[in-house]
Amino acid sequence: MCGIVAYLGDKEAYPILVNGLKRLEYRGYDSAGVALLHEDKLTIYKCQGKVSDLEAHVGDGPTTGTVGIGHTRWATHGPPNDVNAHPHQSTSGDLALIHNGIIENYASLKEELVHRGHTFLSDTDTEVLVHLIDDIQRSEKVDLAEAVRLALNSVVGAYAIVVLDRKDPDVMVAARKSSPLVIGIGDGEHFAASDATPIVEHTKNVVYLEDGEIAVIDRKKGLKIRNTKNQDKTPFIQELEMHLETLEKGGYDHFMLKEIHEQPRSIRDSMRGRLNLAKGEVVLGGIKDYEQRFVNAKRILIVGCGTSWHAGMVGEYLFEEFARIPVEVEYASEFRYRNPVVGEDDLVIAISQSGETADTMAAMELAKNKGATIIGICNVVGSSIARITHAGSYTHAGPEIGVASTKAFTAQVTLLTLMALMVGQKKGVLSGSSFYRLLNELDAIPDKVQRVLKTEDQIKYIADIYKDASNALYLGRGYSFPVALEGALKLKEISYIHAEGYPAAEMKHGPIALIDEAMPVFVIATKGASYEKVVSNIQEVKARKGKIIAIVTEGDTVVKGIADHVIEIPETPDALVPLLSVVPLQLISYHIAVMRGCNVDQPRNLAKSVTVE
Repeated sequence: MCGIVAYLGDKEAYPILVNGLKRLEYRGYDSAGVALLHEDKLTIYKCQGKVSDLEAHVGDGPTTGTVGIGHTRWATHGPPNDVNAHPHQSTSGDLALIHNGIIENYASLKEELVHRGHTFLSDTDTEVLVHLIDDIQRSEKVDLAEAVRLALNSVVGAYAIVVLDRKDPDVMVAARKSSPLVIGIGDGEHFAASDATPIVEHTKNVVYLEDGEIAVIDRKKGLKIRNTKNQDKTPFIQELEMHLETLEKGGYDHFMLKEIHEQPRSIRDSMRGRLNLAKGEVVLGGIKDYEQRFVNAKRILIVGCGTSWHAGMVGEYLFEEFARIPVEVEYASEFRYRNPVVGEDDLVIAISQSGETADTMAAMELAKNKGATIIGICNVVGSSIARITHAGSYTHAGPEIGVASTKAFTAQVTLLTLMALMVGQKKGVLSGSSFYRLLNELDAIPDKVQRVLKTEDQIKYIADIYKDASNALYLGRGYSFPVALEGALKLKEISYIHAEGYPAAEMKHGPIALIDEAMPVFVIATKGASYEKVVSNIQEVKARKGKIIAIVTEGDTVVKGIADHVIEIPETPDALVPLLSVVPLQLISYHIAVMRGCNVDQPRNLAKSVTVE
């Protein structure tokens, strides 16, 4: 969602802030702004649009100052415009604040502050918070850090904030609750950001703030952390594993294309040190102490949102086939708002690329309070989900900058496959020969993905034919049904073409009414248990003059004789087909979106990490 970057040190803050905001653009936003503090003068620039629009707005204006805050906003309260953009100022003009999250009781706080003489300029909940801090600071005659602490005790909701005080240019105060915030520690300088991407080029040493913690950054005294109960905390300094080159496009036109092409490496990295062919075993160090919980689980619940939910659906098939454990896959946003039946014998797998997805975190907390064991799968070391879980595993996909997830999906499915195979072996329900065969097949997947990527020119040709379609249908059976959903989601996300994914047999129960000669229908028709049935579904589409784009197993001649276009993928067991079949669908969506002139890496209205509910 929104992006935060802040700096206090001996360098000029403005270029650091602007470059940091550009690193955060992938999160999605509609406006941007900075506040700079020099001596006792507070200068604020903000406007609707991109960071480049902000730079143009600043122009030749003064940008002096060695302390400052920057923000990219994704609108929640109030439309995207110049006034609602962050930073926001207090009535006195002394304070400037940036904020990610939602203040749920802002309306009642605002009403009280209006009665106390405060005047509001924007429609945002954030402006209420900066006025509240200012009011407390003046009425209680306390310093900025204490005013922030007292204010946050009156706030209901989620926040990551950074605040500056014109009267104290040597101090910056940051705090978080249910929204991520990381503090970077450099040589005589400090940073704050909503994730590590703006920090990594300056320092490797970071502190991830916990919920309810307040960081007081002082130019002379350094970093101190307390909580909202006024208890001092000892900062836990970690070393970033992220590398700067992973945040660059590396010669590709877009991050999304780079990340599609990184999948042979990201899948391999997700297996590295976990899949041991020589010993014939799967070892997942992050969940080793909880292996028996998996084996004894009466049921597995998988929660996630968007692409992670689709990966979870593949996981359902994997665990039920290989480990014979019943699985339910839930949208985290729905799971948390009912009263689900969860018990101590249940194991919950929470999946999130960012590790900060608000609904997934809330679902985890609910299940945890009911006694379930919580296992996390995420891509970001030190993220909130990694800290909430009992145990878990990182996907090791590397930073994913494109808003539309690609390598995150295949990394998540890889990890779920390893988990299911491990549990199946330990339960004794997966025979030794089947286990070893599947290990070898999984080990071969990165090379097979590389072969699929070589079909890109053919995929571009197909994309050019269907780039002007208004609707599209994606069909698959078994393991390929979640891939159909994921393929449709990718097309919707980045090209703005309406698309739907269905189990192939369900087409006859409604969607078949939509099919005509203008409708492209993408079908995953690889050799496997449902092959003949899928061929029959293709015949049904052709009878209605639909256009078939089929993903088939190399050497297939039956579907090739029926479909308008075929894309071949290497032969692999049904359970591993999603790791290959999703790649052409990612590439088709990407190239259609580029041909339509869409902003591939930052689709309209979308954010990379959905940290609000």
